[in-house]
Amino acid sequence: MSSEYTVSETLDVKGLSCPMPIVKTKQAIDDIEAGEVLEVVATDSGSMSDIRGWAEGTDGVDLLEQIEDGDLYSHYVKKTA
Repeated sequence: MSSEYTVSETLDVKGLSCPMPIVKTKQAIDDIEAGEVLEVVATDSGSMSDIRGWAEGTDGVDLLEQIEDGDLYSHYVKKTA
């Protein structure tokens, strides 16, 4: 993980498939403060493109990083507003 940010919350969506990782990510982002970073841990390979697309199309969030480690996909989303 990058040292450029600190994870405030971790959301475990392992075992869930589209659209649930996105639905749960949006709910979790709504519950954190601006400036905080949400780590989303998924097993759905589609989450890589789904979360990237969601973040690019959503005001107030930045996708900081995505890491693929075997069957585990980690996403780091910062709430900016």
